[in-house]
Amino acid sequence: MQRTTMDLWVGLFVLSGIGALLILGLKVGNLSTYGTGQGYTLTGNFENIGGLKNRAPVKSSGVVVGRVTAIQFSLETYDAMVTMTIDSHYRFPRDTFASILTSGLLGEQYIGLSPGGDEVMLADGDKIMKTNSAIVLEEMIGRFLFDKATEDDAF
Repeated sequence: MQRTTMDLWVGLFVLSGIGALLILGLKVGNLSTYGTGQGYTLTGNFENIGGLKNRAPVKSSGVVVGRVTAIQFSLETYDAMVTMTIDSHYRFPRDTFASILTSGLLGEQYIGLSPGGDEVMLADGDKIMKTNSAIVLEEMIGRFLFDKATEDDAF
């Protein structure tokens, strides 16, 4: 009788461990933080998206307000067209600024929305006109080294 009780507790412990690993996997994969509920779609063109991926968060003031749903290359403007779905609870002015940011030094990339002051709000299918591309670490290092090399040649 005592062996059966011990086996039951070990089984429950193993199941709870598997459940915890499943929840952790969903959190890491950004699958549990934002549902596909009611929302509206916005697009924005960026010259360089860096390491931005589908399902990346869209944040405003640090709060997740949406997700990136598609990334495509535009043959008309020759840049990246990012489609994002914003939760319908959040409304943004037409002059909102979208930037591709990085959490931490080498963390995940996300889109940060900085609201403007326009009275007219963005609606489903609208395009964000003011965008700021990702800062690529390799480009920054290259510019720094180039500036240092030209500075040394001047003397």
